[in-house]
Amino acid sequence: MPIGDTAVIRSRRVVLPGGERPADVLVRAGKIEQIAEHGALLVGDRQLTDLGATALLPGLVDTHVHVNEPGRTDWEGFASATKAAAAGGVTTVIDMPLNSIPPTTTVEGLDAKRRTADGQAWVDLGFWGGAVPGNTGELAGLHRAGVFGFKSFLAPSGVDEFPHLATPADLESALAEQARLGALAIIHAEDPAVLDAAPHVPGVRYRDFLASRPDDAEAAAVAGLLECARRTGARVHILHVSSAAVLPLLRAAREDGVQVTAETCPHYLTLAAEQVPDGDTAFKCCPPIRDESNRDLLWQALADGEFIAVVSDHSPSTPDLKLLQRLGGSGDFAAAWGGIASLQLGLPAVWTEARRRGHTLADVVRWMSAGPASLVGLTGAKGAIAPGCDADLVAFDPDAGFAVHAERLHHKNPVTPYAGRTLTGQVRTTWLRGQPVDPDGAPHGRQITRR
Repeated sequence: MPIGDTAVIRSRRVVLPGGERPADVLVRAGKIEQIAEHGALLVGDRQLTDLGATALLPGLVDTHVHVNEPGRTDWEGFASATKAAAAGGVTTVIDMPLNSIPPTTTVEGLDAKRRTADGQAWVDLGFWGGAVPGNTGELAGLHRAGVFGFKSFLAPSGVDEFPHLATPADLESALAEQARLGALAIIHAEDPAVLDAAPHVPGVRYRDFLASRPDDAEAAAVAGLLECARRTGARVHILHVSSAAVLPLLRAAREDGVQVTAETCPHYLTLAAEQVPDGDTAFKCCPPIRDESNRDLLWQALADGEFIAVVSDHSPSTPDLKLLQRLGGSGDFAAAWGGIASLQLGLPAVWTEARRRGHTLADVVRWMSAGPASLVGLTGAKGAIAPGCDADLVAFDPDAGFAVHAERLHHKNPVTPYAGRTLTGQVRTTWLRGQPVDPDGAPHGRQITRR
């Protein structure tokens, strides 16, 4: 369906903001114009796509993706990442300010990234800025240029060109400036003092790696961050919460008026430490995948509305950096690159576990589409099947199972902890502003800015 045409997409399972029901969706010039009763829209000269019982979802919004280009394009790139996103039902990606070279900590760095991404996006693409020691004076310019907020680390990031906010003064300065700008601060919250004090035993045993990144590291970092947010009035968002130990801190802060939101990720909701084979460093990420009882608490918090979003934290690298044993690597969790590659698999992974726990497609859409869109100020344009929104849509078969073959994914490197797993739910078609996304065709994603 070319952009500009009028079309009707019909399904007996359309996931709308008010819930799931049969409906016709009228698309005109890339926007959703009307939602009508199932079968009510006369087709005439309009193109009709009747999905039958295949569900129609709004395109997912993934606000936590490391594309890594320019500079580390062998890890991932705009073309491969956005093709993977579309194949997984994601129609909007917000790119993290690292691990690219240069990082997005200056307007010049942002411009370099935008130039590189031009013509390479199969889905819509926005950018975070970075707040690091010494760049407070750059934040206003980046904010004017349309970044969606600023990422900071409270512990070492893993790459030298993106240092962490190592002192309370660094954090105070960054949050105070972001409060002045009205910008969103997104934070990787682990406490370096707690990490340094934890036992560090190199080797293939996952339990040794898990002990090196204890729950207390997240809890201590979040506690300090919330105190600073309270003093400065900054709006903060806690990235990739893996530990349920932070949940009481978030509840208390919200009750005290602190502007704080939080996210978690598919791997924390669908994987567990008990399942991680020793030496399988595809499972390594920071903060780490914790035990099954902790996972149950994250699911309860998600059901209770304590997380605004479930997003991928897609952070791939080349296989050699993962030290994979199947490729002759050491399988040393302490030395391997930490990051989960899952951009194409987040929707079926979460749906597989959500359905098992009694959740609905409407729940998944709230967590993975409407919530992330709200976080970055895109409500009304993205994240819902509603009149006036972009016709970013996904035909999703919630009952179809498939085995994950890493080499068949669009990710640049075939490394994922989901390899060999059977997941439920397959994306059949993804539409971006009413146009089907074809990974073998021309890209028609746009670069978007903070509204």
